[in-house]
Amino acid sequence: MSNINITQNKNTVTINGETRVVTVKTQGPQGIQGIQGPSGGLTVDETNKVDGSVVYYDSSSATFKADATTTKLTLVNGGNF
Repeated sequence: MSNINITQNKNTVTINGETRVVTVKTQGPQGIQGIQGPSGGLTVDETNKVDGSVVYYDSSSATFKADATTTKLTLVNGGNF
């Protein structure tokens, strides 16, 4: 069994030679960072979501919603376009 650890100030690379698994850890936020906060963030009200809910914008509440009002079935079976 052999372990190789390479450590720098910000990043760690661990290689487990027995199972040939490479694990890389890096500091800081991971993934895409979008605009955050009330001025730019996207908030979806999903409190009444059901199977097949489609996200839509409700202007009366100024909110994106996912609920039983708009689903895959309501769009296909007599949807209001």
